Amino acid sequence: MTIREAINKGAIELKVKNIDSPKLKARLLMQFILNETRQYLVVYDKKQITQQQEENYFKAINKLTKGIPIQHITHSQEFMKLNFYVDNNVLIPRQDTEILVEEVIKIAKKINAKKILDLCTGSGAIAISLAKMIENSQITATDISREALKIAQLNSRKNEVENQIIFVLSNLFEDLGKEKYDIIVANPPYIKRKIIKTLDKQVQKEPIIALDGGIDGLDFYRKIIHQSYEFLKYKGYLCLEIGYDQKDEVIELINNEKKYIKTYSKKDLYDNDRIVITKLGD
Repeated sequence: MTIREAINKGAIELKVKNIDSPKLKARLLMQFILNETRQYLVVYDKKQITQQQEENYFKAINKLTKGIPIQHITHSQEFMKLNFYVDNNVLIPRQDTEILVEEVIKIAKKINAKKILDLCTGSGAIAISLAKMIENSQITATDISREALKIAQLNSRKNEVENQIIFVLSNLFEDLGKEKYDIIVANPPYIKRKIIKTLDKQVQKEPIIALDGGIDGLDFYRKIIHQSYEFLKYKGYLCLEIGYDQKDEVIELINNEKKYIKTYSKKDLYDNDRIVITKLGD
């Protein structure tokens, strides 16, 4: 079987199972199996693949038809033009979160931030992106999952920023000591518990610990907003990713603390409210 024939057959199988972007995913899986570029597949589309490569390819296609995310098969996801290893121990970084990272970079450069805390770091996508793009910054990244921290550490080495990031196994602020930060950033679990079972089956394959925000989806925001002022320098920033329908509730939680000022939100590329930024002050 040639590369082209295998990809066409794979795309048909994916389409039959109503997998979105079947042609793209069929090609990406072939790139993964052959460890080659898209250009290679185009130039050598009539090249025969080995029996073992064919078997491995259609095993991967079968996994996709069963709802396993392609990122969990290829162990790869691009974020902020960097490449991250991912598996079923971490949330797959999304393009939406780049809005948060870009805003934090802007703030960090404006205030010359030296110390940044990333809560619920998961794959390390936020912390590593910040370390790559903010000079002379020291990032602390926490997660309650030991397995997630191992992946974040792997990604920090992969992206050559391991010396800029301190990884801490911690349930939010519990094991951080008394350090204070210029910026605290978090993309916490924020899906309402009853909603999780209605999500796309590929999303349901991701770790529940990274999705479940409690009954109303706000559990982590309550804790983070209530405790952040103890870990922020005066006039430091708290930067949060939120669900598309959580802006008003999160801003209300911030206002109720009476410790933050100049709160604002920004939308993502799909015009959904995506981040809330606030500042510690009088």
